[in-house]
Amino acid sequence: MINVFVYGTLRKGEANAKLLKSATCIAEQCWTNGLLYDTGYGYPAMKQAPFSRVFGELYALSEADLTRLDQLEGYTEGGTNNLYERIEQTVYTDKGTTIAYMYVASKADLLQRKILNGDWKEHNLLLKQSGTVLYFAYGSCMDQKRIGDAGVAHHFRNMLGVGLLTNYTLRFTRKSTKDRMGRADIVEEGGYVEGKVYNLPIRVLEEYLYGREGAPKAYRPTFVEIEINVKKVQALTFVVTKKEEETAPPQWYKEEILRGAEGYLTVDYISKIQNHINSLKKSKLKIGGM
Repeated sequence: MINVFVYGTLRKGEANAKLLKSATCIAEQCWTNGLLYDTGYGYPAMKQAPFSRVFGELYALSEADLTRLDQLEGYTEGGTNNLYERIEQTVYTDKGTTIAYMYVASKADLLQRKILNGDWKEHNLLLKQSGTVLYFAYGSCMDQKRIGDAGVAHHFRNMLGVGLLTNYTLRFTRKSTKDRMGRADIVEEGGYVEGKVYNLPIRVLEEYLYGREGAPKAYRPTFVEIEINVKKVQALTFVVTKKEEETAPPQWYKEEILRGAEGYLTVDYISKIQNHINSLKKSKLKIGGM
């Protein structure tokens, strides 16, 4: 099998995702170094750059699949007029690093408009002047009291139900700059996460959620495949941009998560959250007593 990193129309929910239907998705949350551009033709192009990030998905696929991707990207090995070149480069996932193929622009005129956050799906979403987006809340954003106190409860009235996110685990990998205690994150390492699913106006992202989440420095917006009402759908959520060693959250933050979860998420899952937070607190006490 061959590892390939995709960042545009081959990603889940995008126009050419069907070309990867026989491939295995290794990671939804991964990135590589580079700069991303909107070509103006309905697809992006990437160029190599050492200090910027391009976000995408990592797949394991066959030689036949790779041949189809080469055709899509206008790449011929040894060709002198390729639209894209196929290169190998390091890809970073929640589980570590790997080397994968990816396609970078061969023609400079593809590099029209820089996509600052390095995510094609987010870029496309924010270009829309109206409409809604599914939002998967798994931490303190489940808490209606906190949302009400912020004066934005009217945007969160359309809750569709509880979503199930598989192959992820709830962790506390961000240390707040205010108290150096943990804040919630989802890590792609197996397990499952439950959360509330809202249908939000797209404008609420920039008007409220991006500011609340400190995006894109503290958290970054991303996309996950969740199951809700026996259907698999794409939803936007937020993950920690630079993950650190887990730290127990403050009591008030724990209460917000549990208050938001009560009556919605399963009893077993709520118990799992409580037990994990308690284990982090015990670990801190043990280290402090050494």
